[in-house]
Amino acid sequence: MIAGFSITSLLLILLAGIGAGFVGYAVGASSLVSYPALLAFGIPPVLANASNTVGVVGTGIGGVMGARKELKGQAVRSITYVVIGAFGGVAGAFLLLKLDPSVFEFAAPVLILLSSLIIAINPRGRMQAKQAAADATAQLKHIEATEATEATEATEAAKRATTPTAPHRPPEQLVQPMSQDSWWVWLGVVAVAIYSGYFGAGAGTLALAVLDAAKIGPFHKINALKTLIGTGANISASVVFIIQGAVDWPAAIMLCIGCFIGGYIAPSITRKIPANIMRAAAVIAGIILTIDLGLKTY
Repeated sequence: MIAGFSITSLLLILLAGIGAGFVGYAVGASSLVSYPALLAFGIPPVLANASNTVGVVGTGIGGVMGARKELKGQAVRSITYVVIGAFGGVAGAFLLLKLDPSVFEFAAPVLILLSSLIIAINPRGRMQAKQAAADATAQLKHIEATEATEATEATEAAKRATTPTAPHRPPEQLVQPMSQDSWWVWLGVVAVAIYSGYFGAGAGTLALAVLDAAKIGPFHKINALKTLIGTGANISASVVFIIQGAVDWPAAIMLCIGCFIGGYIAPSITRKIPANIMRAAAVIAGIILTIDLGLKTY
């Protein structure tokens, strides 16, 4: 036994962390896996949430390490998002610790359900689908115009020459300057940061929704930016929880190691698994947890 945990229990928490890191990278919802895992081992809700925040720092670190290419050339925005995340994380952590625990227990099912619904609605995926449809339409019009003005042989040659580069959004496209961001984008980023420090489940998906709606840049760069917001918030909130002595260390350490592993290995694996499967798993987990906590609380 280590601080009340058996070796088997710690290994199970490690496995839960790997799953949380994996899901966190795929759909931005680490806590929908890691938080219920801590509850399952009998850790009280507020203590479980604080320990979970420390644990999922591993997901952010692993994700940022894997997204160095996407973050290249975004130093100013990256630093700004980390700073906003850090201050928001502190605010959210103090809200969690200073409010009566019953407030959190009452709010948790609602927050989890909200996170699950956002994942199910999938604003990021809808925008990707719209972009893909627009690209396909543009490519079709391009082909039809070519066929109408050139001979068959010339048309085939033109199609072979242009098909590889037409007209998808180039992956190296930069994000827009921060000066062009709408005012509501910054309010949304601050709100996500505070939410990350207070609870955090689905915060990554909330961040994606805000950044996608603002059309800041390509999806892969937006995904890296949302990781920075959550990482800044989780690190600062973790410092508050540690100072306040609100962390179950054995569980938090094993969860953090697992989240780092899961976040680090996720990119190569998720390329082979349909995103809808990952998203459905997160939604189902969130709904089950919502029902379970709702029955206990209400």
